[in-house]
Amino acid sequence: MDMIWMSLALLIGLLILLAAGLWVAFALTATGLAALHFLSNIPIGQSLSTSFYGASASWELAALPMFIWMGEVLFRSRLSEEMFNGIAPWVGRIPGRLLHTNIIGCGIFAAISGSSAATAATIGKMSIPELTQRGYDRKQVLGTLAGSATLGLLIPPSIILIVYGVATEQSIARLFVAGILPGLLLMVLFAGYVGIWSRMNPSGVPTDEEESLPLAEKFRRSKPLIPVVLLIVGIIGSIYAGLASPTESAAVGVALAHLLSWRGGSLSRANCMEALMGTVKTSTMIAFILVGAHFLTVSMGFTGIPRDLAAWINTLELSPYMLLLALTAFFILLGCFLDGISVVVLTTSVILPMVQAAGIDLMWFGIYLVIVVEMSQITPPVGFNLFVIQGLTGDNIIRIAMAALPYFLLLLAGVFLITIFPEIVTYLPGKMGN
Repeated sequence: MDMIWMSLALLIGLLILLAAGLWVAFALTATGLAALHFLSNIPIGQSLSTSFYGASASWELAALPMFIWMGEVLFRSRLSEEMFNGIAPWVGRIPGRLLHTNIIGCGIFAAISGSSAATAATIGKMSIPELTQRGYDRKQVLGTLAGSATLGLLIPPSIILIVYGVATEQSIARLFVAGILPGLLLMVLFAGYVGIWSRMNPSGVPTDEEESLPLAEKFRRSKPLIPVVLLIVGIIGSIYAGLASPTESAAVGVALAHLLSWRGGSLSRANCMEALMGTVKTSTMIAFILVGAHFLTVSMGFTGIPRDLAAWINTLELSPYMLLLALTAFFILLGCFLDGISVVVLTTSVILPMVQAAGIDLMWFGIYLVIVVEMSQITPPVGFNLFVIQGLTGDNIIRIAMAALPYFLLLLAGVFLITIFPEIVTYLPGKMGN
């Protein structure tokens, strides 16, 4: 019971620091310092320096700034316009019509950016005015964008999967591959919902704006998408085939992103500097959080709290399903106040011993965790996708959140499906070589 009170005291202290506006990295480090000072006899200075160096010297982290850089370069290109024009001819005759450009466009950009907010901003700046002007239901336009942009956290290369892989010492390549089928599953769920909704609400979908195009013309209009598709296939295919590590494929992706930007006429000195500065800021922020989280993990290990907490959970004799149900509610609640990366690094040190004790595969749990964190991207008050879309449209954030509610429920359905059928996550990694 003392362990529970100690855990609550540290958690409350951490929440107070975060509520006071302290940077997440500083709040994590301060909590770790308090844990070592009051609950162990370990030398604090030596532990701090060793854990900081160990977290920052990880070779796997080299892929993080490279993928962020690739996304920053493509974010400043004409990619969103080309994607809309390339996708539109193929969806004009299916239920929901051009609403599917948000889903497919977000899925494509998610595979080259790794960021949910960047996906929402890039696709939204083109699709929102275009679809609104054509007469599509405003609420559905915002909902499809908010929900589909969450795919940026799951479809590889995913920044948050790199963070999880480093924090839990899982193979980043296998995590990337594990995210492919769940990402496609969510796209199918979103598209299916849009199709059903359009049948029930025909007034929200214009019927006469799309001309009938021959197959050759559809391919001609989609020609600008070919380099992007090849970029995605090259990155994921090289990792799956074992030809390149995530870090190596990220470096190739950066070079190809600059080539695509140059080909599209958007490569300029100003854009290059903006992309570099954006990469430095985002990478530094994430790395800073990671070293703070690693120190907290080390500190918690020395106190023995995670081990004792896992043992206490085992005494409750919760089934794996009940444990996952409790964790889902916990992560959704936590995600209402913290961004996705912070949720992952905050919880791994305490949650993973419980998960391992329950016999849950850590690679599967990483995909589960990312999908649940995706849900937090569209839940107020700290849903980053909601803020991005509000910045694009000026709409009330509660209205945007209500538009995204069906997609929140679809993400919950996705969690249910991968729990009942874990092979959705584990099949492709199981087919990889060593």
